[in-house]
This record gives sequence, structure tokens and C-alpha cells, in this order.
Amino acid sequence: MMRETSRQALLLGGQPLEGIAALSMPQYAWQFRRTSCLVEAEALLTSSPPPLGVIVLEGLQASAPRHLERVLNLVPDLLWVALFPPQSLQDERTVRFIARYCHACLPLPLHPDQANHVLESTLAMASLLGRADSHSGHTTPSRAGVSLVGSSPAIQTLMRDIEKIAAVDAPVLITGESGTGKELTARLIHTRSARQTGPFNAINCGALPAGLIQSELFGHEKGAFTGADRRKVGIIESTSGGTLFLDEIGDLPLELQVNLLRFLEDHRFLRLGAQRESEVDVRVLAATHVDLEGAVREGRFREDLYHRLNVLQARTPPLRERPEDIEQLANHFFQQFRREASRRVRGFSHDSLITMRQHAWPGNVRELINRVRRAMVMCEQRLITPDALGLERRNGLSREGVSLEQIRDGAEREAVIAALARNKQQVLHAARELGVSRATLYRLIEKHHLHRTLEERA
Repeated sequence: MMRETSRQALLLGGQPLEGIAALSMPQYAWQFRRTSCLVEAEALLTSSPPPLGVIVLEGLQASAPRHLERVLNLVPDLLWVALFPPQSLQDERTVRFIARYCHACLPLPLHPDQANHVLESTLAMASLLGRADSHSGHTTPSRAGVSLVGSSPAIQTLMRDIEKIAAVDAPVLITGESGTGKELTARLIHTRSARQTGPFNAINCGALPAGLIQSELFGHEKGAFTGADRRKVGIIESTSGGTLFLDEIGDLPLELQVNLLRFLEDHRFLRLGAQRESEVDVRVLAATHVDLEGAVREGRFREDLYHRLNVLQARTPPLRERPEDIEQLANHFFQQFRREASRRVRGFSHDSLITMRQHAWPGNVRELINRVRRAMVMCEQRLITPDALGLERRNGLSREGVSLEQIRDGAEREAVIAALARNKQQVLHAARELGVSRATLYRLIEKHHLHRTLEERA
């Protein structure tokens, strides 16, 4: 039995109902907050959402369907029970509405025992869903609302690196593929550092026109160039006492790399059009998805700037190196975007979770977010399927006509990737875990084209 104090529900719409009055009697002890006004219902759900919602469909659905849908989607975790006149089921719109938005339904007039049983069952389900949601994934705790999701060895290594890096004030170079969370890593370093109360400012060096980067970074004086009708404080100066994050530093033009190098050496800079240098206290974090050492060899990036930025280094692992985190991440983003989803969608099917682990994720976490978010909007079933995610089993092999050899190869590849990830790409340790020789593991790496993973870790 549920505790009496938890037997509360919002009753939306309809005239006073005899069955509802009976449910308020001591043997049932339900407490209803009644309103027929959608605006009032919206306010009640926003301020103090009850554990359960009851909606009387008679005359309410046709009044303001869009507003009603918005009210029912306002609290994604709230389960609704529909009360309907039996003749209303002849209306196809009513049937679709109940199926889409309601967990259960009861015909009018209400029979108190039957209604009590359905309401109790729905309340129990709401409690179970709340507990399941709270344990749907592990999130690495943070001090200021910024967190990494996952418990894999790769993420734990990154978190240990972040803690060490945050304790000092040297420049940091964050490396990793696109979509792996380099800016999130920078924010974590900032929130764990002594500069956490100062500003955190980010600028994408590849997104600004070359002619504006110097003005954006260092600012300018009035009259410094045509159109400069007032003095502008640059992003470096506005970050005083905090952390400046320079994303895609590899795209910074060579002529501006000199200015940035001078600033890193003595934290002094010159605004465009100024006569004297200014000094500012800023920590610089930079990130890149390109090989800066290769860019140095090709003359596209200054070697002295590379060494100045690369005092400390953090690497964000690609999603394929942390397959054990995929389910946690998917559930995390499912909860984050619940309000955008159909009320019918409750989570992921077992098949979709397996398929997500098998996918190569070339777009990393950013791709995962996009696929989950799109599937939540477009899915017409209770559980998200691989088709809704736009994924195929076994890394794109069609589900029909897959040979036994292909299935074995897929499983073998996944086992090698997972073992390397758990052992920080150390071939000897991974080979011992898999029970094969180091030479055999190297042959498997060659067979499944996994050299890039090892080269990035080396």
C-alpha cells in the first residue's frame, strides 16, 4: 500500500464527479487538487507538481488542444490517468490522445474500487520510474554543475588528470577528436581551480574571420580602424582573474600566433591603436582536434607557441574507447531532453542499446546527442529502436544476410577495442587480459585497422 500522504493527484477538467468524491473518503484517502483552467493547471504543475495527474476528457480536449498538450508535457515524469465517457471512444482523436499522453484510462461513471486500484497502480509505476531515472547513469560529481558522464577507465583517467591540472596555474593543451567534450573538460578544470569564482570565457579561433580575431582577443581603441567608434575591451582583458579557453587553436593565423606567444610569456598585451601595453591575470587553456606537432613540421603552427601551450596536457577519449559508458550517456541525454519527447517514449530498447555499443561513433558524444535527441522526437513507440536512432547492427552491416564470419569479426573487433580501452592502450596488458600473445593481438589490431587508436594514445 502507498502511504496516505502520497495519495495526491491533480484533477484537471470536468464537473464534480461522484466517483471522485468517493475516492476522497477515509477508506481510499485520495486528495485531489481540482481545476478546469489550463492556465491554473500550468501554474500548479510548475510550482508543486503532484505525483499523479487525472484528466477528465469530457469537453476539455476540444477547447484548447495545443495548450492542453503543453500542460501534459510540462512535467515529463508525471503520469496521467484519463477519465472518459464510453461513447467518446468512437472519436479517433480521443483514442489517439489517450494512447499518446495517458498511462491509464477509466470509463465514466467511476466505480470507486476499480478507480482506486488503477490510481494506486499508476502511482506505484510513477515511483518506480522515478527510481529508475535516478539510477539511469553515473555522473562524475562536480562542484559547479559541470560534470562528465561515465565510469569507464578512460573517463576516470581523464578526471584524475583534471584534478592534477586544476591544482596548478600553468597553460594547458586539451587534445581530442571533435565531439569528445574538450570545452567541457576546460570548464571542469576551471571549476576545480583557484580561479573558479572568476569568469570563464571561450572563443573558437576557427569561427572568427581572420581580420577580427586580434580585435576580439586584445580589443581596440577608439579610431583604431574604420568603424571603431568606441573603445572595445577584448576577451582576454574581460577574463581577468579567470580562465580563457581558446578552442581550435590550430586554426589561429600565423601572424596572430606571434601576439599570443608574447602574451603567454609575460601576460602583457597591446590593444589595437593603443600606445602602451596592459597587463592581465588570465589562465589560458587551448584545445585542438588536429595534430599540432604535424602542423609545426609543416610550418602551419609556431613551434615555440606549441611548447608554450603544451605545458600540461589533457586528452579527451573518443567514444569508441569507452563503450561501457554509452548506455549511461544515452540515458543521461534522454533525461536531459525529456520535455521534447513524445509522452509515449519511455527509454531505449535492449536491441538499441546493443546497437549503440557496436556503432563506431565517428562524431563521438556530439553524434550520440544528436541521434538520441532526434529519435526521442520521431519515435512512435514506447522504446527507442535502432531504426529510430538511424543505426544498423554490426557497424552498418544489414540485418539480413549477415554471415557467421561477419558476426565473429564484429564481436572480435569489439573485444579488442574494449580490452585496449580498459588497459589504456597497453598492448601487453590487453593481450594478457584476452588470453592471447602480444603478436596475436598485433595481428588483430592490423586485421581490424585499429592502428589509429594506438597512435593517438602513444
